Amino acid sequence: MSAVAQIDQALWDSLLASAVSKGQVYYAQWRDNQRLDTLIEQVATTDTSSMDRDQKLAFYINAYNILAARGILDGRSPDGILGRYLYFKRDTYTVAGRRISLHQLEHEWIRPLKEPRIHFAIVCASQSCPILQSEAYTADRLEEQLTGAARGFINDPARNRFDPAIREAELSSIFKWFEEDFEEASGSVQKYLASLVDDAEVSALLARGDFRIRYLPYDWSLNGTL
Repeated sequence: MSAVAQIDQALWDSLLASAVSKGQVYYAQWRDNQRLDTLIEQVATTDTSSMDRDQKLAFYINAYNILAARGILDGRSPDGILGRYLYFKRDTYTVAGRRISLHQLEHEWIRPLKEPRIHFAIVCASQSCPILQSEAYTADRLEEQLTGAARGFINDPARNRFDPAIREAELSSIFKWFEEDFEEASGSVQKYLASLVDDAEVSALLARGDFRIRYLPYDWSLNGTL
């Protein structure tokens, strides 16, 4: 498979369309599915050596989401401390010819590309994660797709809530865990949020750093059904 072609995006689109509805995943649609096996083989054998940054980002995001689903189908779960260790760190997969874990894929391959919107695109199969989009990420539409995913996540009141009257914000724990990524991009978490939140009053308050922030508990239960 060529570096530019990456995975078969039409195939991934088709699988997503068959199993994802409003971010909820019906994993049984992918069980014993030869088409998913084909994608996993493509993830393993794709050559990334001549990819540009956007091609790598699109490939790695798709690879992460495909392999995260594979882990669920293999009986793993990020729900619980031991479950998270097995799911993210112990289990490994072949990506672009190297055997790595989901943790390594995220922290050693994706985050170094310096794109904080990936935190709204890679999906670890949990309810508090970003929703799994119903289409593959592509290099030519990456800017649009990442911004859409970021806006969707940030403005979802199930994940982030802003009360301008009392200047309090309840944020996803993602903003605590990856604070340095958002600070590097915008100077602070609040300034980063200001550029993507829909409400103009909330945006102005965030830009000045006027909110008191509390982080919401993270729901690690499955983002769908098996």
